[in-house]
Amino acid sequence: MIHPLSDVQSKNIGENTFVWQFSVILKDAFIGNRCNINCNVFIENDVFIGDDVTIKSGVQIWDGVHIGDKVMIGPNVTFTNDRIPISKNKEYKNEKTIINESVSIGANSTILCGIEIGFKTLIGAGSVLTKSTEPYTVWYGNPAEHKGYITEDFCLLNLNLIDKHTGEEYYLEGFKPVKK
Repeated sequence: MIHPLSDVQSKNIGENTFVWQFSVILKDAFIGNRCNINCNVFIENDVFIGDDVTIKSGVQIWDGVHIGDKVMIGPNVTFTNDRIPISKNKEYKNEKTIINESVSIGANSTILCGIEIGFKTLIGAGSVLTKSTEPYTVWYGNPAEHKGYITEDFCLLNLNLIDKHTGEEYYLEGFKPVKK
């Protein structure tokens, strides 16, 4: 469903994807199946969005952003694609940003271009992420810092891999936290 008050120029919109009012999607953008693009979202041309992605209101996604499946992008998240933004810059360099599968990005976060956010990473609300992340990690702050881990079933762990609510201890198997 594409709301009649949106401006969707792309023909690359997957099945069962909803685009709400006042959103703009440029012609070369690709959006997968079962996505929910809330109102007041802007999506530029060189953008790929996977399946089952939710993009809340007020988000801008610029050229060079690649978003994997099952990603949650909170309200007013801003992506960048130029580390030195200068008006009328003839030396402009578009830097790619990769958001891997099952990432959650909290409201009002800013994501600096040229980084990769690892599988199932959680970025806390209001964060300014300036560097790439490993899978299953939790980041927040300005600038965002690695503050803990997240398990396959969404338990938050501190940097010592302990669930502060249950006291259960985990260890890393590769990048994935697993109960001891």
